[in-house]
Amino acid sequence: MKGKKAEYLDKVKYGVLKGLDIAGLTFLDPVIRLIYGEEPRVQVKKIGQFIVIPVIAFAIFIALWNNMAPKHKTKSGEVPTPGVVQKAADGVWTFHERETIKSSDFMLEGEAREAALEEAKLRLLEVEGLVAKAGDDVKAADAERSRLTAEVRAPNEAELDAIVAKNKASKAERNAELKALVEKADAAGEEGREAYLTALRRDRLILSEEKEAVKLVKAKIDEASRLKYQPLIDARFNLKIVAEEKQFLGKRIEYLSKNNRSMKVGKYQETLAGLRSDFATASGKDLEKLGSKIVREEERIERVGNSEYAQPWTFPRQISRSLRCVFLGFVIASAIAIPIGVLCGLSSVFMAAMMPFIALFKPVSPIVWLPIALIVVGGFIPDPDKHWFIDTVNSMPLLSNFDINPAFIASAITVALCSLWPTLVNTAFGVASIDKDHVNVARVLRLGFWSRLFKIVIPSALPLIFAGLRISLGVGWMVLIAAELLSSSEGIGKFVWDMFNNGSSDSFAQMFVVVFVVGIIGMVLDRIMIVFQRLVSFDEGPASI
Repeated sequence: MKGKKAEYLDKVKYGVLKGLDIAGLTFLDPVIRLIYGEEPRVQVKKIGQFIVIPVIAFAIFIALWNNMAPKHKTKSGEVPTPGVVQKAADGVWTFHERETIKSSDFMLEGEAREAALEEAKLRLLEVEGLVAKAGDDVKAADAERSRLTAEVRAPNEAELDAIVAKNKASKAERNAELKALVEKADAAGEEGREAYLTALRRDRLILSEEKEAVKLVKAKIDEASRLKYQPLIDARFNLKIVAEEKQFLGKRIEYLSKNNRSMKVGKYQETLAGLRSDFATASGKDLEKLGSKIVREEERIERVGNSEYAQPWTFPRQISRSLRCVFLGFVIASAIAIPIGVLCGLSSVFMAAMMPFIALFKPVSPIVWLPIALIVVGGFIPDPDKHWFIDTVNSMPLLSNFDINPAFIASAITVALCSLWPTLVNTAFGVASIDKDHVNVARVLRLGFWSRLFKIVIPSALPLIFAGLRISLGVGWMVLIAAELLSSSEGIGKFVWDMFNNGSSDSFAQMFVVVFVVGIIGMVLDRIMIVFQRLVSFDEGPASI
């Protein structure tokens, strides 16, 4: 039994280690080996090298960021600290959740709507109390800050008054001296005139020094006025949070009552029932007038009954749209690059023919490709609102809620044009590097072209093909943000551009949120491609970092 248990545990261990290797997470190997008691000293050393040191390095980065950020001032305020960025991320997610709730509230009917309405009203009563308390906290903190500011300003203001009084007395003495020199200048001749000019220059120099001294003291007073009082900052932030929740609850109650779809339809149906009742006994012109009203009311009921909540583009929705865009561009790039790469690897003549195109188009920036793609797509789809292709795409299950338009398609094409080259080159190299023994075996077996292609060429080149695909996906993800930003296509790039134009301190912090979101998503996409790359690799070499 003991032997079977040990055998089972070894099997689990090596299965986990194999999984980590495939996923490119080999830095976790020493943790698993340490759990199984395999060379503890060696594993502890590796854990320190591959896990502890990176964690410490990242902690140092966060500490430096936290200490240095407030020292750098911009037109949007201070550079946000990690804590501010975290609050901004929470705010972005809260906005998304609330918009999702309002969208659901708009569609609710019957008892579910009434229950949600009652819940929202009760919460609103609680929040109104919290808003009042938060307002009192802000007033108290502001009063305390004013007191502390006054204490800091007092010695500087006294110093300023002393300097101003001293400067005034000094100015009076110098003016009297200058006046006396002017009176003597005519009698003293050239020498007297030069003495007056010398005194005048000295007066200007002293005046400049006095102004600079006053300026320095005023700067100290202004700095004291801008004193950061953390309790006031926290109180204002808390007031902002509860005030936003109060506003949200007010809107939610609207969407659960008078602006609710079912309530609107019910109200219009009551009106329609009254019109039909009058229509049953009407005649002449009244019949004609009531008939028109009934038809218009029926059309309004149908329109409102099919309406949906106009949900704004929240950041998670923009992330989802960006992922769909980069995936479309990646598929287009792969569909172009892999066949051409295979032909380049199989034929040196075809490779020679393609080299000028690769050398010419590979360095072209996405900023150049995007306007061209927009013009070309615009030529094919001059009126997006009435084009069959756009209507078809927007009716698909995974795309119906993401407003696929020419800007989206142009962004995807730009991603494809910029990201296909690594896949093309790696595919060509992989095909050209196939073991000659494999090719000779195919000839001996008299395999046809398609059999050789799908049974020998592509399987042998798969590791390098997936290495190229991995690089292409990373390039495409980087290109996409710039493409969305320039094309105003709803996505992460558009979010960054909107925040930049907004220019507030909250927007600045939200841009930092985007940095981490883009980095994390890019890392996840890279890990996914590593898994595929390792699954088709025939060697036991380490995964790429």
